[in-house]
Amino acid sequence: MSFGKGCHLHLVDGSAFIFRAYHALPPLTRKSDGLPIGAVAGFCNMLFKFVEDAKGDDAPTHVAVVFDYSGHTFRNEMYPDYKANRPPAPEDLVPQFPLTRDATRAFNIACIEVEGFEADDIIATLARQADAAGGRVSIISSDKDLMQLVGGGVEMIDPMKNKRIGVEGVEEKFGVGPDRVVDVQALAGDSVDNVPGAPGIGIKTAALLINEYGDLETLLARAEEIKQPKRRQTLIEKADQIRISRDLVKLVDDMELDFGLDSLELKDPEPSVLLPFLADMEFRTLTNRVAGKLGMEAPEIRDVTPEPDEPEQAPIDPEKYEWVKEAEALHAWVTRIRERGYVAVDTETTGLDEMQADLVGISLSVEPEEACYIPLIHRESATDDLFGGDALAEGQMATDEALAILRPVLEDGAILKIGQNMKYDAKIFARYGVRVAPIDDTMLMSYAMNAGVHNHGMDALSERYLNHKPISIKTLLGTGKSAITFDKVPIAEAVKYAAEDAGITLRLWQLFKPKLHAAQVTRVYETLERPLVPVLAEMEMHGIQVDRDTLSRMSNAFAQKMAGYEAELHEIAGREFNVQSPAQVGEILFGEMELEGGKRTKTGQWSTPADVLEDLAAEHDFAARVLDYRQLQKLKSTYTDALQTHIHPETGRVHTSYAQTGANTGRLASTDPNLQNIPVRTEEGRRIREAFVAPEGKKLISLDYSQIELRILAQMAGIEALKDAFRAGHDIHAMTASEMFDVPLDEMTPDIRRQAKAINFGVIYGISGFGLARNLRIPRAEAQGFIDRYFERFPGIRRYMDETVGFAKEHGRVETLFGRRIHTPEINAKGPHAGFAKRAAINAPIQGTAADVIRRAMIRMPDAIRDLPAKMLLQVHDELIFEVDEDAIDDTIETVRAVMEGAAEPVVKLDLPLVVDAGQGDNWAEAH
Repeated sequence: MSFGKGCHLHLVDGSAFIFRAYHALPPLTRKSDGLPIGAVAGFCNMLFKFVEDAKGDDAPTHVAVVFDYSGHTFRNEMYPDYKANRPPAPEDLVPQFPLTRDATRAFNIACIEVEGFEADDIIATLARQADAAGGRVSIISSDKDLMQLVGGGVEMIDPMKNKRIGVEGVEEKFGVGPDRVVDVQALAGDSVDNVPGAPGIGIKTAALLINEYGDLETLLARAEEIKQPKRRQTLIEKADQIRISRDLVKLVDDMELDFGLDSLELKDPEPSVLLPFLADMEFRTLTNRVAGKLGMEAPEIRDVTPEPDEPEQAPIDPEKYEWVKEAEALHAWVTRIRERGYVAVDTETTGLDEMQADLVGISLSVEPEEACYIPLIHRESATDDLFGGDALAEGQMATDEALAILRPVLEDGAILKIGQNMKYDAKIFARYGVRVAPIDDTMLMSYAMNAGVHNHGMDALSERYLNHKPISIKTLLGTGKSAITFDKVPIAEAVKYAAEDAGITLRLWQLFKPKLHAAQVTRVYETLERPLVPVLAEMEMHGIQVDRDTLSRMSNAFAQKMAGYEAELHEIAGREFNVQSPAQVGEILFGEMELEGGKRTKTGQWSTPADVLEDLAAEHDFAARVLDYRQLQKLKSTYTDALQTHIHPETGRVHTSYAQTGANTGRLASTDPNLQNIPVRTEEGRRIREAFVAPEGKKLISLDYSQIELRILAQMAGIEALKDAFRAGHDIHAMTASEMFDVPLDEMTPDIRRQAKAINFGVIYGISGFGLARNLRIPRAEAQGFIDRYFERFPGIRRYMDETVGFAKEHGRVETLFGRRIHTPEINAKGPHAGFAKRAAINAPIQGTAADVIRRAMIRMPDAIRDLPAKMLLQVHDELIFEVDEDAIDDTIETVRAVMEGAAEPVVKLDLPLVVDAGQGDNWAEAH
């Protein structure tokens, strides 16, 4: 059927369908192998309904499901920070992405994805083509960015609200017609996609301005006429940023596609394709429904022996939770806790910063259906209080009184305290003088069992294991500027939310505790996860002293140096321009200077990502200075400026928070602020560590494992040549450099050794010849030659890599030497994810074992240094930093080194000894 007048094209936003399906259904896994399939199930049901509903005047004659490209798009080239703030997709959703593409094809529907472009661009191009051909277009999506396409024969259908959106709907949303949506979005920006826009200008103001001046360019040209000073200044100073924002939000509607509209004609599914796919996914109900619709017999789905039934759970009913208002009721709960010997406990606070948040209330649960909330400092609503809502609401206990009653059970070593992310609650209680112990943590139990499989947050676990969607905190606090703190939540609503958290946590604990043994991860949880919680809590609460003046001086120095680079760049260019504008930098490099290697983005602007500038920097000062400028700008904004905001007003210290579940391999993640990513490769980056200082009369000491991952590789892969080199005390990187580059050891330079280090770590983690060539800036053939020679020198590495990938494919996981299981759900993926999944599987046992070693050292450290005037402050990858009295430096180094070097034993006996380097100084830079 040739597309033209009378045809109706439906364009389905596939990515939106996937996320809608993922959040609409409880998590599901395929029983035969544990593959996550919840989103695929929802997606298939949506497609089936779509096909079923395709009747009447609105029935499509042509249809396509359009997906976002999984990698970077041209917008990232134009603006590297585009969508930089978006969190990664949930772990259990990632392996389902390719399956939704397979599902689309199984339903015999066109499945479209184009490298370098977003789904919206493809939809825009197809919509314009279809409209020009005289057909109708319905875009099935609620994405506001697509509203710029509405008009003529193009409409949107919001599947969430089952609502049609025409020109009037667009005007209602944006205050302008579809032809000016881009102008409004360029001004308002988009925090979700990290589109900068014009600071301080929202949708309503943007619409007023565009309606007054006609279009964006006219507005910017006449910005001097704006009466409001701040608004006028923003439009003048941020004009380039606004234009970049316009280019980011404007959809490309003239893509060159390698197919025509005729190929999108709606066809009936092929039973021989669709039914086997649904059966393979083990969708029994849907398989039977589709088979019945097609008049076919449903294929047999292999019978998988189910796991033993979980214990029957009473329904979760927030209306039954108790509001504890007085001491007598709380004493009754303490009696029940002592009878049980355990209690699930959770705190509600005024914020997420454990070092500054106030305790608002406490929830408890001793039976799955029995939970309570003890409100402490909830405030009256501002609308009911003449003094702005500062008065305490009725029906609460005094904080001191409640804690006095609870302290004996919270500190009782015979009563187990159960929490979800218990470190947070323990720190809150500690600030109020209560030391909570012993503890169990459902988040860490989930992590020990399912690292790499799914999210370990309470809401996700509740939906997955209890088939219950908890009350959302957003419904109580709101979002954005109008959000309130928990002490302003009405107590009746707070009781339902807070007590539910404790009740859910107890239910999860009852499910997870016996599963630890069945999953063979009891030792991991009991020796690597649970005992680390109080160690991290103590480290975080102590914090590390930071010199604000040093940071301020560095910020000023960076600003002055940036100004110098800016002046130098203006001189080289022969004119002034905005150094922070990639478009203007690109125009000078490739338009005016006519340097080679330039590539234009899809909107016609020159692209200036770091790799392009690095290629030019060796030959041209302009590119080198732009790189220097950008590097200083990042150091200033991310570290020397931002770190000052993290200095605690009372302690004068920075209190980072460590996430135990932040990486699948067991490595800790540092947040708020992230102290693990402070750059050390440049002089300016290394200097930032100078701001982390020891108080008067004390020193900082740093102890760092020497080449621990290479030592673990030698052990796991059984590489005798590598073991011999370590035993002989050789510098492994220098040895590799000597062999790879034919350079005698006594002629070794730091640059050559650095290249060898890149080869060592690149090869053992499965880097390709292309990747190594890019890292070392050498020809691809030369890089591949290095890799080939490396495998010849150490044949055990290739064997280890092949065996590790084979094990992962067979078992769906890899393991560390300590038994930590790291699941690899994508190991059998096809396409662009395949290489990454294999490299991750190869890397995980090595990096995970190193992470386990330092965890074991940290867990033993408090007892080891208890009698020394020393505090453990930070953990950064393979390094531990301590604060110690000046007269105890040698004793502390000796003690800490002994603990770290013996951390693997007695669980794992390493063929090679672990070696720890030590340093000391008045600041972190000197100590490292």
